[in-house]
Amino acid sequence: MFRSIGKMFNSLKFKYFSILVVSLSALLLFAFMFGEVKQETYELSAFQVSPKTLRSLKTVEDAEKTEQERQRIAKEVTPVYQFSDEVAKTRQAIAGQLFDFLIQVKEAENLSVDHEDKPIISQKDRLKEIRSKLQKLEEEEPSLRLTDEALLSLLKQDVSTLRSMQKAIVGIIGGELEKPIRTTDLATIRYEVERKIRLSDAIPPGELQTMITLARSLVTETEKVNEELTEKRREQEMSAVEPTRILQGQVIVREGQFIDQEIYRQLELTGLLTNQSSTKPLIGLALFVIFVSSIIYLHFYTWNGKNNVKKKSLLIIYSIYLFLVLLMKLIGMIDKEFDVQIAFLFPTALAPMLVKLLTNERLALMVTVITAATAGIMLQEGFAAIMQMEIALYILLSGLISLYFLGKDGRRSSILRTSLGVSITNMAFIGFYLMMTQSTYNLSEWLFYFIAAVASGILSGALTIGLMPFFETAFGLLSDMRLIELSNPNHPLLKKVLTETPGTYHHSVMVANLADAACESVGAHGLLARVGSYYHDIGKTVRPGFFIENQHGGQNPHDSLPPEKSRDIIISHAVDGAKILEKNKMPQEIVDIARQHHGTSFLKYFYVKAKEMDETASEDEFRYPGPKPQTKEIAIISIADSVEAAVRSMKEPTPQKIAALVKAIINDKLNDGQFDECDLSVKELKKVETVICETLNGIFHSRIEYPE
Repeated sequence: MFRSIGKMFNSLKFKYFSILVVSLSALLLFAFMFGEVKQETYELSAFQVSPKTLRSLKTVEDAEKTEQERQRIAKEVTPVYQFSDEVAKTRQAIAGQLFDFLIQVKEAENLSVDHEDKPIISQKDRLKEIRSKLQKLEEEEPSLRLTDEALLSLLKQDVSTLRSMQKAIVGIIGGELEKPIRTTDLATIRYEVERKIRLSDAIPPGELQTMITLARSLVTETEKVNEELTEKRREQEMSAVEPTRILQGQVIVREGQFIDQEIYRQLELTGLLTNQSSTKPLIGLALFVIFVSSIIYLHFYTWNGKNNVKKKSLLIIYSIYLFLVLLMKLIGMIDKEFDVQIAFLFPTALAPMLVKLLTNERLALMVTVITAATAGIMLQEGFAAIMQMEIALYILLSGLISLYFLGKDGRRSSILRTSLGVSITNMAFIGFYLMMTQSTYNLSEWLFYFIAAVASGILSGALTIGLMPFFETAFGLLSDMRLIELSNPNHPLLKKVLTETPGTYHHSVMVANLADAACESVGAHGLLARVGSYYHDIGKTVRPGFFIENQHGGQNPHDSLPPEKSRDIIISHAVDGAKILEKNKMPQEIVDIARQHHGTSFLKYFYVKAKEMDETASEDEFRYPGPKPQTKEIAIISIADSVEAAVRSMKEPTPQKIAALVKAIINDKLNDGQFDECDLSVKELKKVETVICETLNGIFHSRIEYPE
């Protein structure tokens, strides 16, 4: 079943394969993160006791409280008063006009007395006349109405007395009304006016009460509320009121507290009741998953690599990423039971180290970023905003640092060194975080966070070392760590080569040195070439004596064999080597090196020998079965293999001889089409040629001849 699924996946084009994997992984990611963003709701009703302490999961505006506060502020706004100096003039004019009417009537009366031919005016007529004159004035100012007795009393005064009284009253009223007077001040001002009238010498004692009544009625506000300006100020003050908010994390009701109408309203407002679950967080999570999935898809879409490599890499990063999401979910569940943030124990550098060792640095950088963003959401304390930024930064910075510390190899020592560097980085970040936060931490909390920082780094290294073999086995990968293990001379197969074919072992070590240096010069995998060279001739252990490097001064068995038999023995070492490696479950890359390092090369020596015996011998019968080298590393190993054997057989090798021989071997292979199926360019072949010559010159340098 699994093989069938594997074949189906391998047969898919990368475009469809990536869409399928990304889509399935997106669904899994959404399912894992769903519980972290889904808003928890409660089945509660008003007038019951709260079963637990409930906090707001979001910041919301309490519109009702905000409006109440605005109305309170509006009521407290001080009215805008506006002073009018026209009031004093108007009131003075009214008082003056009253006395003018009285004086006019009085003068008309005096005139009738002087002219005896005119009849004397009766009191009734006098009242009627003065009333007619005062009618309009009284309509405008109803409080000005004087009694008939008061008017008749005033008319008894002579004109000069009336003028004095007029001047006094107008002066007293004008003097007081020039001041800002509000409604609340009227009683005081009227009392002051009455006091001044009583002290005035211009007013006869009998007219005091009438003048007091008149003056008090004319005293009014000179400062009145400007409704338009007051309303503007009220609106400004209301608009300046900050909205009343229920903050995220704010306690709405405590355990055992009675839920009254106000608390129930706040529970409704914050969406904590079962009938108010919101879909917005789920939509937001879906957008986040789409965003992350798009980044991963676009990364692979723009990567010009081999499809098989891309398929494996895609599966690897999703396996690591989803594993870490599950780890975050576990930590998130535990974190709620502690007063400190257990999230700081998360292995911050696990994702970048694993991905870099299993794939490449570019993918590791991408996974570091999306892991940090995911952790910010998954490892919330429950009342954070969109994400727990300190956790996201903690993982991001430590992950980036680990990529620099790890370097290019996957040795355990490098991983442990990286773990130490990550621990130091984590402690530095923890120090920054605890110093910058406004909270106060005691000594035990400081100690916990620093221990968590160190533990995070150590866990990153330990889990990386522990999980590497699992991923290598599951995905058939050959990491640098695995290569280093395979390069150990104590490996059973290398021991077999050393003990059974010591000449071949020495030859393999020399080829490894040449191939490693040449691969590094063209950007190929030098470590793979080195380790592959150690095993490339392991097939010679089947018939060690038939290969020249393992013959020690004895007779060459090929001298007594027909060329066809010799051909089969020589050619079989590549096939036998591949079988031995496969039987010992060696990585496919090493098996391919053993099988392909001779490509379809021509066994010229045995062909010529066969041709001498049989003219019908075919050249194709004396070629290795192949396939030709499929990678740069195998092509370079094939060059190094041929060159090392040829140079070792030279007498008195010089740099010139070595250079000519290396050039000839490379040209022969190039002309024979041995590099047609790998991506090794002619320019790179020149670099390989130069590096191999330099390395060989260092090996076969001239030595001082010591005297006997």
